[in-house]
Amino acid sequence: MGKILLLIMIFVQWFNGISLANDGAFFTGKYQNLFKTLLNKSDEEIKSKIDRAFQQLFYGNDTTERVYYPVGEDMAYIYDVWNNDVRTEGMSYGMMIAIQLDRKEEFDRLWKWAKTYMQHKSGQREYYFAWHCTREGVVIDSNSASDGEEWFVTALLFASKRWGDGVGIYNYKAEALKILQAMVTKCDTSDDPRVVTNMFNKRVKQVVFVPAGEADDFTDPSYHVPHFYELWAIVDKQNSTFWHEVAITSRAFLKKVVHPETGLAPDYATFDGKPYDPWGGGHNHFQYDAWRVAMNIAVDYEWFRKDRWAVLQSNRLLKFFHVQGINSYVGLYTLDGKKLSNEQNSGLVAMNAVAALAATLKERRDFVQKLWELPIPSGRGRYYDGMLYLLSLLQVSGNFRIYI
Repeated sequence: MGKILLLIMIFVQWFNGISLANDGAFFTGKYQNLFKTLLNKSDEEIKSKIDRAFQQLFYGNDTTERVYYPVGEDMAYIYDVWNNDVRTEGMSYGMMIAIQLDRKEEFDRLWKWAKTYMQHKSGQREYYFAWHCTREGVVIDSNSASDGEEWFVTALLFASKRWGDGVGIYNYKAEALKILQAMVTKCDTSDDPRVVTNMFNKRVKQVVFVPAGEADDFTDPSYHVPHFYELWAIVDKQNSTFWHEVAITSRAFLKKVVHPETGLAPDYATFDGKPYDPWGGGHNHFQYDAWRVAMNIAVDYEWFRKDRWAVLQSNRLLKFFHVQGINSYVGLYTLDGKKLSNEQNSGLVAMNAVAALAATLKERRDFVQKLWELPIPSGRGRYYDGMLYLLSLLQVSGNFRIYI
């Protein structure tokens, strides 16, 4: 009887797509290198490509190539050239890139700039970050974009493990835990824009778009990073159960939010996964934020292998883009696949290559090849495309690793 029950449980889990094997990189320490396995590139070629991208985006020409700008002896910022500002998104991406490449000086410089100019020191917003500032560090908007805090926390935890904790603001783990606590210890929810709320809605256990006013009533699918939440649950003992639940909820949400045929996700969505466009900006369509959903699903699968749905979704998404044409698909679509632009964007090309980590269809090689051939982003649009490009090189090459 016991064996029958066990077989029934295995079948149910298999039918629901839940993996029983602990074969993700978190458990095995093994990361796929698709440049090697699919393109037969050598270790030297792969390292050279990553190094060239880092050098250009961090230390290239001041006006056409770099996005990393040192300030004084111990600070630096990542510059959004297109919008002429500094964003928590870019700062946290820059820190994550630095930790993955073992670049402690760059990491510490970025962290000190963010800590000095972007993080609120007191009041309702304490430990949250202003989502964008001028290059001189003047706050443009005090509100927070939740993805910045998510990436700051994870980068700081990785730095703590890889380099060890220092003192003051360089006690990375202590700084990460302060942000984590702030995310869930403010007001639960409020429609008053003057009230700062939790970054994670405790009722639905999901990350909010902005923790203030009506902007905390919905979410951004690209902010859902279940692989980060799994790691937070290990470190944040006080809220461990909550972070595990958030990871489970995020995986279930991602299943609902993507289109069942194209695999495309909207920029914004309600907590139940319906496309949402509160201010008439077309955010119910597949736009710039939504490019990153492919990355988050694939990296979560690479690290934890929790749900084979990630394979089905990644196959579906890449099949859609392949039918559009590997060299001709564009960056903006309605969720059912109607074109909304005429341009192919480097950032989306990069994110689609990351989806190949979870995909199994033979066409995935074409997306990895496309990334390999992609020029390092430069010019006015080099910030967002460049950050996604460098992240994708690390992820596709097996150099986007867990330090916990």
